[in-house]
Parts: sequence; structure tokens; C-alpha cells
Amino acid sequence: MGEKSINKKNFILEIARDIFCKKGYSRTTMKDVVEACGISRGGVYLYFDNVKDLFEAILDSESSKDEDFGDKIPEDASYSDVLALFVKEKKKQILSKKPSLDVAIYEYYFENKISGKKNFIRNDFDMSLYVLEELIKEGIENGEFYDIDAKAAASNLMYVFEGLKIAARTRGISESTVDEEIMYVMQGIIAED
Repeated sequence: MGEKSINKKNFILEIARDIFCKKGYSRTTMKDVVEACGISRGGVYLYFDNVKDLFEAILDSESSKDEDFGDKIPEDASYSDVLALFVKEKKKQILSKKPSLDVAIYEYYFENKISGKKNFIRNDFDMSLYVLEELIKEGIENGEFYDIDAKAAASNLMYVFEGLKIAARTRGISESTVDEEIMYVMQGIIAED
């Protein structure tokens, strides 16, 4: 694919992403994308066969854009500091007011049974769960965290994050409520001095 084709495809993805953020997955049509792009129907269909194909390309581009959490960690950070940074990033995602694909992603997965490596939600959750579990294990060994089941604690915290994210997108949630819920779980992890 030449540079012009790549640019055109990326333009379509960018416009389609905005539409999915506004309308969700279920209500977005190829006609919406064609009209918003100002490109002929054939020009859009040259790159994408249908809404599902288009949305999956957006999910692929989203997963490749994810920031590496490790790049944000100072070298001299304690395990408690790293956990606090992890929680801060999750809280930022939960409370973000920027247009988000979250609702469209949930709709997509409710309508399509996607398994394995193509399951964006599962992969994102599993990667965060792994990072969190390893962090908690290291914090336990270092004496910064209580001697707890690291896998269960990480899983519990991830389900709290997921629930808060859904609550934020569906009914709204205050920052103080997010803080209270997260702190409740954190009290069972971080050992007091």
C-alpha cells in the first residue's frame, strides 16, 4: 500500500473513530462514515468491507497506540509509588471526559463473540491484571504490602476499575466516589508503617 493509500485509510479510521465515539457501535453505519469522510462509497469500501471490519481496524490501531506504563515509572520508585501511579492512570481513564470508544467497544463485544487474541477487552484486562499481580507480589516480598493473595487482590482491584469505568460511562460518578472505592480496596493491600 502506497503512502497516499495509507493516509486515506488512516483518515477514514480517524473519522470513523469519532462517529463510533458519538453514536456507539450499534447505531453507526457505513453510510455515516462515507458521508462524514466526503469520500465516495467505493473509496471507503476499498479499505473496509463493513462496519465490523472498520471497527476492528480501529481496535487494532487503539491497541498499538497504548502507552507503555513502564515508561512513566521513576527508577527510584517504591512498589507503593508504582501502585499509586497505576491507580492514578486507571482513575484518569475512569473519569476522562474525552470522547471514548468505551460504549462502542462494549456494544461490539455484546454483539460479536470474539475470542483469543482478537478480544481487545480481555487482552487489555489480562495485561493490566498481570502487571498488577506482579507488582503486588514484589511489594509483598519487599514488605510494602500485606502478605495477601496477589492474584486475588489484583483481580479484585481490576474488577473495581472495570465497574467504576462502566458506572462513569452509563450513569456518571463523582471523583470522590472513585477515590472512596479505590481506597477501600487499597487498604487491604498497602501495609501501614
